[in-house]
Amino acid sequence: MKEVAITENHLYQKTFRRGRHQGGRYVTVWVLKDLAARRLKMAHPQKKYVNRIGLSVPKREDGAIGRNRTKRIIREGLRAIQREGRLRTGYLIVITTRPGIEKQKSQAIEADLRIIFRKLDMYRPEGGPAAPAPASGQKEPTGSARRGEP
Repeated sequence: MKEVAITENHLYQKTFRRGRHQGGRYVTVWVLKDLAARRLKMAHPQKKYVNRIGLSVPKREDGAIGRNRTKRIIREGLRAIQREGRLRTGYLIVITTRPGIEKQKSQAIEADLRIIFRKLDMYRPEGGPAAPAPASGQKEPTGSARRGEP
């Protein structure tokens, strides 16, 4: 499915002001919980939460052709991550570029985005245990202690 773009300037500004951000080698990613996620879920054909993506590439990036190429390689790197299905949904994600990105391949951008998303805790946990394991050296509570009885 085609990604949903952030089209309103106020959403970019809100994400920059209130969102968490993390910089990488080639890009900086800003993340903010999307308040319109439930409305967008209802409009989605498969009734799924989606991320809204915004790309910000400065005009100094080799003119229009360079900016468009940069946006294409960022989208392709992001698409590879989204195909896995582990990225959390229901967020506004704004990606801004850093100098030196114009000569990179999408694999380098993908690796940079993976590191950044991991630091921002944007990956859903894999099928781990439902409850955390007890710390080493501690016993499991017995039947009566579980209910709060002595």
